[in-house]
This record gives sequence, C-alpha cells and structure tokens, in this order.
Amino acid sequence: MDTIEKLKTALQAASDKKAEEPVILDLRELSALADFFLIVSSSSDIHGRTIADEITKRLKEKETLSISVEGYDLGNWILIDYGDIIIHIFRPETRELYGLENLWIDAPRIEPVELLK
Repeated sequence: MDTIEKLKTALQAASDKKAEEPVILDLRELSALADFFLIVSSSSDIHGRTIADEITKRLKEKETLSISVEGYDLGNWILIDYGDIIIHIFRPETRELYGLENLWIDAPRIEPVELLK
C-alpha cells in the first residue's frame, strides 16, 4: 500500500470514529523520521483507544501493520508508527502541552478534506 493510500485509510478511520481537529503535516522535505504526521484529538482515553483500534484494524485489513504503538494503555497520547506515517492521537490538553504543530511549524499542511476527496 502506498503512503498516500495509507494516510487516507488512517484519516478515514479516525474520522469515522469522531476524531477531532485532524492535522496532516508533510515532513518529506524536513525529516527522515517519517513522510507524514497525522495528528488528531480524542475526547477521552477510551475514545483515543477506539480511534487507534479502528486505524490499526483498517490498515491490517489492507495488510499493513504498525512498527510500534506507544501510549495505548494511558490513552492521553497514543502514537502509532507505520514508518512512513506516524499517527498521534491526543487528549486536547496533552496535544496543547506538546504542541507538535508548533514544533513542526515549517511543515506544509495537507487539508484533510482534500485528502478524502
């Protein structure tokens, strides 16, 4: 599965589970860490785990497995690493505290609605 299809699948899964404030950062010209960050917010720890479960389920259905998952048990910041895409599922207060969007301010943003067309 190519990177954009993977990103679309993850975004759609997160959206279907009512993830809030999705942001996609394009890191291809800025970092070897990953090509994209998908950052979303959840309304609770359980909601965050539900979003993470749906993303991993849909990508697994397409024979794509994560390299690692961090923070699942706590739920306030779940990180799912697919190598080329890193998904961050935050509780709003944790998202604000770490400010990834500000840390990667130079990264171009891709509008989620454009990707799901």
